[in-house]
Amino acid sequence: MCRACWESLAPWTGPRCPRCGTPFASVLAEEFADPTCAECKREAPPFDAARSFGLYLGTLRSLILQLKFQRRERLGKRLGALLKPLWESLELQGSLLVPVPLHSSRQRERGFNQAELLARGLARALRLSGREPHVETHGLRRTRATLPQTGLSLTARRENVRGVFAVTHPERVHDCSVALIDDVMTTGATLSACAAVLKKAGAQRVCALTLARATPRFPDFEPAGP
Repeated sequence: MCRACWESLAPWTGPRCPRCGTPFASVLAEEFADPTCAECKREAPPFDAARSFGLYLGTLRSLILQLKFQRRERLGKRLGALLKPLWESLELQGSLLVPVPLHSSRQRERGFNQAELLARGLARALRLSGREPHVETHGLRRTRATLPQTGLSLTARRENVRGVFAVTHPERVHDCSVALIDDVMTTGATLSACAAVLKKAGAQRVCALTLARATPRFPDFEPAGP
């Protein structure tokens, strides 16, 4: 990856929902007494907060697709370092890093879990600054294979992941703060399902960190390649 492409990766700095992290297209959202988005007001998600590095557009989108489908595993750890400012902004010191798991069949097919690579990249970046969170790769598991979430409605996404996740070792998350790690957040259905079972297992706080946020507010009209 060339330096120009890497330096073109821009974090989202505009207004966002303080709960789910949904980016708002208008800066007027910052003037509201309660800037929480309509979806979170209607039904608060199980996670305590969610943040994404940037929008699922352009170079960032291209890199995520290369990581997942072109076996560019080395990109994963480098991209994971981009999550460090999000970790710091949510004051997640002392939290476990829990990657969103793939089903075993999908992981065998792909050869790796991109969320785990991102988590290890974040852990390495934090270690270089004097902190070393634990990456709990066996914290969650998928109990069955599911359809890809892409193209499904919100209702279908929630149904697709209903009852899919289980906490493998509840004693490892009980009374802990957990940082869920994934590549892309769209509706938050997957992260909500993970957070719900972690909270049920006794996790005190669950926050979600993702590389990109896909939202109809910012449709992808840009070229996919860097």
